[in-house]
Amino acid sequence: MDLYACDRCGYYYDPEYGDEENRIMAETDFSQLPTNWVCPECGATKDEFRKIDYEEEVDAYEDDYDLVYDDYEE
Repeated sequence: MDLYACDRCGYYYDPEYGDEENRIMAETDFSQLPTNWVCPECGATKDEFRKIDYEEEVDAYEDDYDLVYDDYEE
């Protein structure tokens, strides 16, 4: 299942966990969320979320970490 991120606040919807606060069961795919579901952090609607490419996110995180680490060593 795919991970989705809120464009407004950065909240991640991970179907592995669902959204317990809003009674969304674990293993609920983003496409199966009710049409009126909103981000539990900021209230953004489903169309304000984007699908995350996990490998791309890990690479971006590692690149950011390398930049910070390189600055620290100098």
